[in-house]
Amino acid sequence: MSTVLEKPKKQALPERDDDLRSGGRILADQLRLLGADTVYCVPGESFLGLLEGLYAHRDEIKVVTCRHESGASNMADAHGKLTGKPGICAVTRGPGATNASNGVHTAYQDSTPMIVLIGQVGRNMLDREAFQEIDYRRMFGEMAKWVAQIDDARRIPEYLARAWKTATSGRPGPVVLALPEDMLTDNVVCEDLRPTALPGAAPTPAAMTHLGEMLKQAQKPLLVVGGPSWSPDCARKAETFAERTGLPVATSFRCQDYVDNSHENYVGVIGIAPLPQLRRRMLEEADLVIAVGPRFGEMTTQGYSLLGIPNPRMTFAHVHPAAEELGQVYQPDLSIVSDPEAFFDACLTIESDGGKERWHQWRRAQRDDYQAFLQPTAVPGQMNMGNVIRQITETMPPDTVITNGAGNYTVWIHRFHEHLRYRTQLAPTSGSMGYSVPAAIAAKLAEPDREVVSIAGDGCFLMTGQELATARQHGADIIYIVVNNGMYGTIRMHQERHHPSHVIGTDLVNPDFVAYAAAFGIAGERVEKTEAFAPALERARRSPGGYMIEIIVDPEALTPTQSLTAARDQGLRALATA
Repeated sequence: MSTVLEKPKKQALPERDDDLRSGGRILADQLRLLGADTVYCVPGESFLGLLEGLYAHRDEIKVVTCRHESGASNMADAHGKLTGKPGICAVTRGPGATNASNGVHTAYQDSTPMIVLIGQVGRNMLDREAFQEIDYRRMFGEMAKWVAQIDDARRIPEYLARAWKTATSGRPGPVVLALPEDMLTDNVVCEDLRPTALPGAAPTPAAMTHLGEMLKQAQKPLLVVGGPSWSPDCARKAETFAERTGLPVATSFRCQDYVDNSHENYVGVIGIAPLPQLRRRMLEEADLVIAVGPRFGEMTTQGYSLLGIPNPRMTFAHVHPAAEELGQVYQPDLSIVSDPEAFFDACLTIESDGGKERWHQWRRAQRDDYQAFLQPTAVPGQMNMGNVIRQITETMPPDTVITNGAGNYTVWIHRFHEHLRYRTQLAPTSGSMGYSVPAAIAAKLAEPDREVVSIAGDGCFLMTGQELATARQHGADIIYIVVNNGMYGTIRMHQERHHPSHVIGTDLVNPDFVAYAAAFGIAGERVEKTEAFAPALERARRSPGGYMIEIIVDPEALTPTQSLTAARDQGLRALATA
């Protein structure tokens, strides 16, 4: 028995033509009602109806035209991180969607609110492998909180209301909505959505009493913060709680800006190449860890080695806004389903009980170690990235946004830069290369009065370097720092450690990055010595239209503590003893 695809029925006309709206216009109207102010896109014929709808809101919703869908989706991710509202990304079907998947995966692992709108083939062509057709439920099912297709324009308000709530509640994340192109041109009558407050979670009194008892028993406790749903107010409340109780505070991987790094209770970030003493204390000494927000994924836990699975070695209290995250990997002694700010509000009921004095030496030793860790190390070559990062910290405003992607160059940023305000760090916990430039553009467009510095390796930069055109088109004046060592440094490091001298696939031939930037109308210069960076940075800060600083780094300067030759020798020794 054959199945015939039924052609969508035409909607009955209402009595008044004035009530009719196209699906694209309805969708744009709902975005405006929800408070969306920016859409990052690469235009495509499959969602022309949405573009037409956005034209009606062109004074309220900025449409940022990008040069690649991965750039658009990463800008949306950065926008979501920076504002707390879903970053909106619109891309066309097929290749547009596959390109955008990079940012969707980043948003999922980073718990960033995002809504991705993807054009789809017409409804009467579905399931025929039509031009650029993909089943998005299958494609994005493992990297989105919800994936749906809107087949009836009258239901657009329902879908958008649910998408916004889903993207921002519990553990935030990306939502993907497929939009058949003929649905966007349907003219229908429907009621607009009504924006409502998000649901929130808060600790029970019993849970806070239990936590208070844990603190009374603890000799060497540690508060670790990170994860979703943070804010400047939450940062201040976390610092107040730490001050009152005397708790040392660490941050999870790439959440270093969640508390003021100059605060006396801040003791470092847990992640790649962390402070060795902090890692040792986590492994051997801490008898209570209170985690507020982080999932404690692979990067934060050094390959899931810091706590113990499934039963942590220390007493473990885990606070997270999504119940399904608690006990997923680690079995906490105390699980608290709560938004972080509501948790710190509830902490006012906990008495300090002399902990400030009892833990003084424990906290002071960690703080001293952290401050010593900020001092640049000696490295091969004429350029020391430790001094470069310290120059940025010491001379630029405290609310300067620093963005980065992935690569060995990020170790210098994480170690030597002090974040003094919330949301001055935009970086992917997923370790996605190419993130820095799009994130910097989104940050500058969202908050034009703040200075923004994009730091990228030579390999990382060229993955999305074409977005310099987007920055120029939309007036985003950014300082770009490209750390050029002529190789994919992280992979080369692992090659030398595990397959010494077998170098393959990691050498790079690069363009003249200063000339590349100049082609987009962006001034710049090349810096080859440490002492030349400070005046270059000053020129960059005074330059309208953005500025490129290409930093030439000796390939031997692999990390702050290990040269390329030392990594190779380490690998050779391992082979000799195997």
